[in-house]
Amino acid sequence: MIPTLFTVSYAGFWGQARLSLADSLRKAKELGYSAVEIAGKRPHLSVVDCDIDEVKSYRRLTDELGLKVASLAAYTNFTAGMESREVPLLEIQLGYIDRLAQFANVLGSDLIRIFTGYQVDALSFDQQWNLCVEAVQGACDVAARHGVRIGVQNHHDIGVGVEAYEDFLAQVSRPNCYAMFDAWSIAQHGTDLYSAAKRLAPKMAQTTVADYVRQPRYKYLSGLVGYERLPDVVRAVPLGEGFIDYPAFFGGLRDGGFDGYVSFEMCSPVKGGGSLANLDRTASAALKTLQEWMAG
Repeated sequence: MIPTLFTVSYAGFWGQARLSLADSLRKAKELGYSAVEIAGKRPHLSVVDCDIDEVKSYRRLTDELGLKVASLAAYTNFTAGMESREVPLLEIQLGYIDRLAQFANVLGSDLIRIFTGYQVDALSFDQQWNLCVEAVQGACDVAARHGVRIGVQNHHDIGVGVEAYEDFLAQVSRPNCYAMFDAWSIAQHGTDLYSAAKRLAPKMAQTTVADYVRQPRYKYLSGLVGYERLPDVVRAVPLGEGFIDYPAFFGGLRDGGFDGYVSFEMCSPVKGGGSLANLDRTASAALKTLQEWMAG
């Protein structure tokens, strides 16, 4: 397995410190990572802002640093815009993936991460499912023109559970469609992480890791002089400090034969704040923890 840093960790979202893409690549090298996953949107690898010459400059930089570009992260939602079906949102997103696939070729990567879609009220569940299957098939076909694989990450609502995820990938049925199966979503479902990871490992190109704690919430009921329990809020913490049983997950990956990229992300507010120093401490500690989990 190859430890990887996702550049979104330094993209400045959630009030955190922001680095340019070039500085994020240098940061990955400084922290000891051997590969990077690059966010395919502003302020990093935007298909609007970047041309091929700029992408070539990033390739020269990764070569100089000795970094492998594991994947490019596309941000898709194939159920978006149901209230305005006249807008060719699927075509727009497929065009976005096509451009990222061109960038991937330049950067020496052959993998693009995508999402399925969030559930909406405008269509039935089966209509949304079929829409997402057809969209991912289209993404695979577009990427295949450039010799690029598509990795479906189990984050959006359609196909997020283990059984549904396996069924979804089977229905897509494209040779360049791979699993990017993560633990954090299914850990919140109460799924057995070892068995799920072992089942999906043969189909996987990459996994993304982050750890979280649950913080109970309550609403005061003045008439009862008491509290109503609300759904927990989930907050990011350093790897190994949260509720996700990553040793079990990595055990399943190893026993299932997975030997791909393991991408660490700080993709939400981080315990300790968003200063550059805290992000560096968190990412550095994560690398050591990942190496321990990979080794078993």
